Amino acid sequence: MSPFFCLSVSLQGPHQRTLLKNLLKDYNPMERPVANDSLPLNVSFSLSLIQIMDVDEKNQVLTSNMWLQMTWYDHYLQWNQSEHPGVKNLRFTTDQIWTPDILLYNSADDDFDSTFKTNVLVNSSGFAKYLPPGIFMSTCNVDVRWFPFDIQKCELKFGSWTYDGWLLDLQMVEADISGYMPNGEWDLIGVPGKRNEVFYDCCKEPYTDVTFVITIRRRTLYYALNLLIPCVLLSSMTLLIFVLPADSGEKISLGITILLSLTVFMLLVAEIMPATSDSVPLIGQYFASIMIIVGMSVIATVVVLQYHHHDPTGGKMPKWVRLVLLQWVAWFLRMKRPGESDDPERPPCAPHLRRCSSGSQSGSIPNPPDANNNGNLLYMGFQRCPSTVSSGGGFGGGAGGLGGCSTVGMGDPQLQAILEEVRYMADRFREQDENESMAEQWKFAGAVIDRLCLVAFSVFNIICTISILMSAPNFADAISKDFV
Repeated sequence: MSPFFCLSVSLQGPHQRTLLKNLLKDYNPMERPVANDSLPLNVSFSLSLIQIMDVDEKNQVLTSNMWLQMTWYDHYLQWNQSEHPGVKNLRFTTDQIWTPDILLYNSADDDFDSTFKTNVLVNSSGFAKYLPPGIFMSTCNVDVRWFPFDIQKCELKFGSWTYDGWLLDLQMVEADISGYMPNGEWDLIGVPGKRNEVFYDCCKEPYTDVTFVITIRRRTLYYALNLLIPCVLLSSMTLLIFVLPADSGEKISLGITILLSLTVFMLLVAEIMPATSDSVPLIGQYFASIMIIVGMSVIATVVVLQYHHHDPTGGKMPKWVRLVLLQWVAWFLRMKRPGESDDPERPPCAPHLRRCSSGSQSGSIPNPPDANNNGNLLYMGFQRCPSTVSSGGGFGGGAGGLGGCSTVGMGDPQLQAILEEVRYMADRFREQDENESMAEQWKFAGAVIDRLCLVAFSVFNIICTISILMSAPNFADAISKDFV
């Protein structure tokens, strides 16, 4: 009884070792494990996406953590479970048995094959299952056309490196994403796959491959807070250039400062974008458009300052400028010159020249009033008398040389000099008033241009922001998922 018990224990213990020894005795890992060499070996291939680790847009490389899944039937690795009790499956290293040489065609890894060589699990029917994990670096054609509202599709092309389709028939199984870990920058949309058969001119046999397409959508919250919102604020500050008074002397400085700030943001975008001329990023188009707006605003500001500080002696305002700016554009913008009445045809008044009388002309001095006997002008000889000058230097007239006119004549040199001085002063006042009026016209023209640019650039800025940013195909989807 006791010897039989010891014998039974000794027979059950080495079943697995004996089986391994028998299976590997004449096994050649270079031999394709099929019963008929004329038939292909069917290999089912799939993958499990665990994590998207990084998307390098500049170098166009996708780094992902995946588990590959390969299954096939090995004709030489079969046994009867009744003859080997307790041995349901065996594990072999990749050096002991045949494994398909399936590689990632578009690998960007330094070692090319980045899989970890795990054991192959085989059951009694010869069904082999191989699940090598790995950190895969693959080339990905990153299309930054709609950045940061873009959707990227990165292909993973797997296939046998040495076997054609007549020797190894690669079959695709849908990718498993049940264990996927979410990424903070990308949302996974799906991992569709497709089996391809390619015929080359050199060969009659087909070459099969399985291509999985990792479709991901960029999450835009980070880029909106760090790039888009600052750019929109800077573009809005451009409008302050036309609100700032021309006398402040800071209009040009503000425009140049905004332009330099946009240049800094452009450099930040250029650092993460690939150096390609295939497409221009959406945010790059927006920055370029805003920079054009700022550049044009600086040019318009220079024109405004030139009008505001125009030298009155440098020439009169052209008629077409006066017609367009002071009448048409000013009427369109509902702008009036300071002191202007409701009648746009009537010019502003100058009280010190008493031009507000209904009969006076613009820029002219009214005739001096007729002096009476109590007036000083009569005493100074400024009275207008129709009589001729007498031989004594006085005015001729009635008895005693009066005749209603002063006896002091206009021929007196001192009084004549005083009259010339008064005329000179009147001409100087008239000239000064005309220069002031002309300067006011130039300043008002500059203010009209400022207001016109404010309205035009506001409309252009709003249209540019809406048309460019909302032109992305998945703009609404990105906003609803990231901001709502």
